[in-house]
Amino acid sequence: MTKPFPVRGPHGVAIGLFILVWLSCIWFGSNEFNPNNATRLFAAISLVERGDATIDEFGTMTVDKAQFNGHTYTDKMPGMTLLALPSVWVANTITGVTSDHVPHRLFEPSFSNFLRLRQLLTIATSSAILIALAAVLLLDMGTGITGSPKAGLVAALGYAMGTPAWGWSTTLFGHAPVGALLMIAAWAVWRGTSGARELARWRYPIMLGACLGLAALIELTAVFPASVIGLWAIWRTRAVPVAQRLRMAGMTAAAGAVLLSPMLAYNQIAFGQWMRVGYQGVVGFDGMNQGLFGLTYPHFDIFLQLIGGPQRGLLFVAPILALAPVGLLRLIRNPATRDLGITASALVLVMLLYNASYYYWNGGYSTGPRHAIPAMAFLALGLAPLWATGGRTVRGWICVVLGVSLFINLAIAAAEIAAPDTILFPLWDPIVKNFLTLQVRTLPSDWWGWKPGFGLALYLIVAVPMLWVLWNWAELSEPIPA
Repeated sequence: MTKPFPVRGPHGVAIGLFILVWLSCIWFGSNEFNPNNATRLFAAISLVERGDATIDEFGTMTVDKAQFNGHTYTDKMPGMTLLALPSVWVANTITGVTSDHVPHRLFEPSFSNFLRLRQLLTIATSSAILIALAAVLLLDMGTGITGSPKAGLVAALGYAMGTPAWGWSTTLFGHAPVGALLMIAAWAVWRGTSGARELARWRYPIMLGACLGLAALIELTAVFPASVIGLWAIWRTRAVPVAQRLRMAGMTAAAGAVLLSPMLAYNQIAFGQWMRVGYQGVVGFDGMNQGLFGLTYPHFDIFLQLIGGPQRGLLFVAPILALAPVGLLRLIRNPATRDLGITASALVLVMLLYNASYYYWNGGYSTGPRHAIPAMAFLALGLAPLWATGGRTVRGWICVVLGVSLFINLAIAAAEIAAPDTILFPLWDPIVKNFLTLQVRTLPSDWWGWKPGFGLALYLIVAVPMLWVLWNWAELSEPIPA
């Protein structure tokens, strides 16, 4: 390889960014009785406490369920349920409390606390870690392609805290962790093909396969963007000797199979069949019978709604991403980054078209286009070249719009990630309206009895100085002009 090896994101900035993003994801909590959260937790509780995956005893408390042979199950892919198993076991062991000790009633305080603790532990050990790691690797990628740590930090913050990826990381929904895993996989391809030394290392093919396998375990629809990343990996290694390529492909396939194999074990325990998808038995959602589990073909009017519609439009909940296509275009126009720009753009387009093809495209109770959340990191990547090549005025506007996006998504994470689908413009009511009146959920208010405003104030006291330090640290790490 004759290309110069890309510079790394500064380690100190990376560590601080990881801590800030992880803390931000666990500080604000989503409703543990949200059907998408609850159905996954119910299955995990059943597996830990009874060794089966039925949720018969919880069936009346969630609409997200499937029925097979007279039993009720979660209708979701098992990934987040399986990631919740250690948290359920640890919480049960430490507290000595199982689901048998609490009444199975919606909004019953003791049952709410029971679920909330297990949900928090799961988020802290899965989604929060994944999105924080993806932000760090986006920092590294943005720094590597521009030579500017500040540009990498802008992209990382734009993704992890300037889009609803932040809010969805406070839940057990699969969209945010899948998006993070896809970002990590893409970084493994990019970094792992950046030089002869990197090509010889086994960790990158294994990371690629493991991330794509786990993404499919969480959301089966991850196979669409995963295919794009796989094709890109083939392109990036086209000049590598055949024997080495086969060895790398074997490691990637093996890692992917290992991470995807728990699905087979889950299916056998749950259904007594190796190959079965929960959506095959979904109840109450007739639209799932359209096409392939609700997927038909992209609808242009829905595509426009996903981008700029007042109810689910991406530009309302992440205005910083309005600038991203310009940066992606600059990546494509640069021969050194053309393949990366094309791949990132293809990933964004694939996820938006998938969302526009889905019968339940608006996501029910949702903030922003939740099915397109896996595209956020790849859109945000475009902010790095835009910052690096922009003058003082351009950078000033990026800072302003990024600040607005950070505020919006702080409000979303703190106030409401699952906004009702009956409201035309949920960003104002209930999200910003509830945030401004301090109707928020925070770690201190949930667990220490603090007033919500005090919990929010403590977060800002910690997070704002951390953000300031990261910004200035990245500034100090900028290369000195020749």
